[in-house]
Formats: sequence, C-alpha cells, structure tokens
Amino acid sequence: MNTMKTTSADLAPHVGAGISLKEIEQRFSTPDGEIIALTEVNLEIAAGEFLVILGPSGCGKTTLLRIIAGLLKSTEGSVTVGGEPLWNGGTRNDTAVGNLGVVFQDANLFPWMSIEDNIALPLKLTGVDRATRRRRAGELCELVGISGFEKRWPKELSGGMRQRAAIARALSRDPQILLMDEPFGALDAMTRDQMNLELQRIWMESGCTIVLVTHSIREAVFLADRLLLLSPRPGRMDTLETIKIARPRDIYVQTDPKFQSYEIEMRRRLDSFS
Repeated sequence: MNTMKTTSADLAPHVGAGISLKEIEQRFSTPDGEIIALTEVNLEIAAGEFLVILGPSGCGKTTLLRIIAGLLKSTEGSVTVGGEPLWNGGTRNDTAVGNLGVVFQDANLFPWMSIEDNIALPLKLTGVDRATRRRRAGELCELVGISGFEKRWPKELSGGMRQRAAIARALSRDPQILLMDEPFGALDAMTRDQMNLELQRIWMESGCTIVLVTHSIREAVFLADRLLLLSPRPGRMDTLETIKIARPRDIYVQTDPKFQSYEIEMRRRLDSFS
C-alpha cells in the first residue's frame, strides 16, 4: 500500500461534480484555549468518485465533511465545488451549495409526514408543483428500494428503510455530490452490509460524487474508490489510498486476500496512532 497517493487512476467515469480543498485549516476557540481540529488538508476529489474518510475519534472527519457541505467555514483555505467557490467572502455560494445533498447518521425524517412527503420536502421548499414532487418521490423510492412505502409513516419503517428514505430525500434535487456522515452507524451488522450494497448500487446508477465518513475500516474498504485516512488531532492527511478492487463488489469480496490486505494495512495505520 502507498501513503499519500494522489492519483485517481482506474476510477470509472461518472457525471458528478468535483471538489477541491486547498490549505484547509480549522481552529476552534474554547475556554481552555485554541484547538486546531484540521490542518494542511489539500485534496482533489474527482467528479463521480466515491471517497471515504476514515480516522480515529476526534481527528476531524465530521468537521471536514461539514466544511465541504458549507455548514462550517474553514478558518483558513478554500473549497471549490463543481468549479464554483463554496464561499464568497462570508456568504455561501448558492450555486455551489445547490450541488450538494447531505445524509446524517440519524435519518431525521419528520414523523408527521409520509415517506413520500419527507422525500419531496426539498422540492416543496423550492416551489416545485405537487404532481412533479410525487413523481420524483416515486422514482427515488424505486432507486433506493422502498417502492410501495411512499404513503407510510416513518415509524412504520425499519431503521435501514428510514435511511433509504433519507438518502432519497438527499437525492431529490438531483445533486451532483452526496455527503454522508456515518449514515449506517446505528444499524445492525447485517442491515449495514445490505445498505453498503445498496449504496454502491445507488452510486453506480446515479453517477453522483459521494464523500462518506465512517469509523468502520471494512465499510471504508468496501465502498471506496479512494480512502482518506486522517491522523489524530490536528487532523492531517495521513494516507490516501486507491482501492483497486473491481466493481460491483459483493459482500463476499471481504474474504478476498486483496480486500483483507487493504483492511489489515489500514488497521495497522490506525493502531500506530495509539
């Protein structure tokens, strides 16, 4: 395995938007003084790439994802999304932000809305007519594998199905980039495996760029085109590895010696931080 390998060779061509991070540094003021959460992050994420961010607790994974999402302005550095600066001074660039969809660990569905209305909510907020919203929600339910559940309430769905609905909602405005923060962390192991398979399928069918944060080494190797390992705080780019395993990947690829070599090496890198 190579450390800090920056090539994105062997990635399949897709139609998502690229992301550029230059000299990102994030500092926070606390009662005990200033904390440097991230430093010296320079990264080019290719259009249509599936990038997974891995690292020890507290290394700045979620902070980095929030910076890419425009939910947090970095103390230093710049972010470009689809060729557009994410920030113009202190103001977010609506064109760049419009390329983004975000999924968190909690599905955050509104319990008083049907699954269909939850998925279509971003469209409603932007003035899309009801007939178009319903048609789009139906298409997305089919894409994420919950067709037939459009009229159900969130409480009637399993955790995995609620996350499928959350992914569908994030895709409702057809974003070029999907950002995901531990989306399957609360699911049991078997459901998580199934959701990884489904996410791979959704990514391959939609063509969007995905950036996913996880604590799971196995999940990271399974999903990633490239895997970014951050060092302990202050988070730096420790390893950037291209996962050269053919797609589509089934769950049994985890028994392949090549898969296991990536997994073992990433575990060794993580253990070396202790």
